[in-house]
Amino acid sequence: MNIHEYQAKALLRSYGAPVSDGRVVLRAEEAKTAAGELDGPVWVVKAQIHAGGRGKGTFKEEGAGEAGGVRITKSVSEAAEEAKKMLGRTLVTKQTGEAGKQVGRIYIEEGAAIAKEFYLALLVDRVTSRVSFVASTEGGMDIEEVAEKTPEKILSLSVDPATGYQPFHGRRIAFMLELEGAAVKQCVKLMGTLYKMFLEKDMEMLEINPLILTEGGELKCLDAKMGFDSNAVYRHADIAELRDTTEEDPKELEASKYDLNYIALDGEIGCMVNGAGLAMATMDIIKLYGAEPANFLDVGGGATKDKVTEAFKIITSDPQVKGILVNIFGGIMRCDVIAEGVVAAVKEVGLKVPLVVRLEGTNVEKGKEIINNSDVDVIAADDLKDGAQKIVKAVKG
Repeated sequence: MNIHEYQAKALLRSYGAPVSDGRVVLRAEEAKTAAGELDGPVWVVKAQIHAGGRGKGTFKEEGAGEAGGVRITKSVSEAAEEAKKMLGRTLVTKQTGEAGKQVGRIYIEEGAAIAKEFYLALLVDRVTSRVSFVASTEGGMDIEEVAEKTPEKILSLSVDPATGYQPFHGRRIAFMLELEGAAVKQCVKLMGTLYKMFLEKDMEMLEINPLILTEGGELKCLDAKMGFDSNAVYRHADIAELRDTTEEDPKELEASKYDLNYIALDGEIGCMVNGAGLAMATMDIIKLYGAEPANFLDVGGGATKDKVTEAFKIITSDPQVKGILVNIFGGIMRCDVIAEGVVAAVKEVGLKVPLVVRLEGTNVEKGKEIINNSDVDVIAADDLKDGAQKIVKAVKG
């Protein structure tokens, strides 16, 4: 689960981390009042969407101005005017894709006198199973590009859970960032604060880009992006309240209501599979035979007929889907239940694209019998390879 920048900064502030003062604006008429509550001489106006690259983004509609989703203004009235221009418009960045995202919230923030910019992140390192700090002197840039071209400018430092964060971690980061004097002590304290917050709030990722050193020698979190472990959000009512469903894919949102593990992708072949590992293998083999999966969808081991029906509806609601592959290996999951769900869903929503079904495992004969005795137009597959080849052929013609 992700949250907006202004929400992330409020959380940082609650832990004592240094951030600039700011106000969120939901309606255009609120913009001038919000900006007037902040001290100048510079006001920064930021579009709030769950995507990076806002500063270099562009708006689809006319009237939003030529600047991107982050604008520097020098008066209260100018800040209010820029906020009005962006609200309700669709911002397109390198992370949103061509569709972009509609801006429903604006954050107006006091400007900062920047002396240096840095990159900082905390994340879960899947290799070491530890929380790691990632720091670089190249703040404000594409960290992937820095990693590719100048990897020596990136420090990765994991924290042993047996000891937890220690001051030497902060000093190593401060040394990497070439900090001096009082800024070193600030860095040690800030890194400890961020690590504490990361653990206590069950985060998956915390990115500060840029972390800045002001002309007055103070460290400050100038931007913030946070991602939380969705499986742990139930333990944090305060974080759950920050969820903005308008920023989520409608199909993924609908899937969550039925406890379906669904992620929308950009391909043309819809997948319905039981088990995350089998789902990954199914997507891989679809790519192997020359097509692209339209989604990741794991119906789980205890799916009911109704759950399968809803899963099928979600897949067919994607206009990009030109074919569907159902790949079920029944262990706990029974093949006859899957078959009943597929037949019911096809009859309810209709079938306008090719459908390939591969069933194996518990009650497989009953499942095949249900499908064969229905009037549903289904292409049967003997195994995963056969199923992938048939659905790719059906889609590609």
